[in-house]
Amino acid sequence: MRVDLSGQVALVTGAAHRVGKAIALELARRGVHILVHYGSSAAAATETVREIKSMGVDAFSVQADVSGQTGVETIFTALREHFGRLNILVNSAANFQKRDLLEVSLQDWQETINTNLTGPFLCTQAAAALMRQNDPSGGVIINILDKGALEPWPEYPHHSVSKAGLWMLTQVSAASLGPDIRVNAVIPGPVMKPAGANMSDEEWAKVGQRTPLRRTGTAEDVARAVAYLSSEDYLTGAVIHVNGGEHLW
Repeated sequence: MRVDLSGQVALVTGAAHRVGKAIALELARRGVHILVHYGSSAAAATETVREIKSMGVDAFSVQADVSGQTGVETIFTALREHFGRLNILVNSAANFQKRDLLEVSLQDWQETINTNLTGPFLCTQAAAALMRQNDPSGGVIINILDKGALEPWPEYPHHSVSKAGLWMLTQVSAASLGPDIRVNAVIPGPVMKPAGANMSDEEWAKVGQRTPLRRTGTAEDVARAVAYLSSEDYLTGAVIHVNGGEHLW
């Protein structure tokens, strides 16, 4: 059955810019009120909130370090005070460190695991409790992965491990939290140029040629997949590849 998202409340972590912002905007277009979480991009978060509110729904932003208990408690305290409920959690916030395996320091490892895996775990626990407290129909949790979750990335070893863990967390949570709470995942492919990369449009187009569809996608493609997983009530433990078929080659 298709779930009407209008009037629901969503928390999107890492929603100030890039894919997280696109997800927040797409949910807002469907009538969802949004808590915009951000780590350090205050100006971008303010602009995202403005764009969301222009669609006729409510929104506000919260700054917090999502990698630990204190930051997650800050987010959910603000959520309870402002909206009092939660229907959709999107774990999008992540870091992306490039390191050789033997150069990964303990600090590098802990920062990546805490942000990419511990944070979503803590948010999942807090979200499930709030969903069950305020809505007998439960809710949905969607984790944003990347292909490092399914195949080893030697240049990003700790990142790959963290995303593989997040995929397993998705499956374990789906098996544990049903029937009222569904948990799914999205794996974006080449939908945005890498952050900070000095890549020309021609170079970016060549990346798309490495997919069966021979083109790159957009952050909005990912956002629509998230909205789909939010609105289809017989999907849990599922993963959608939004990558033009890149995973096939």
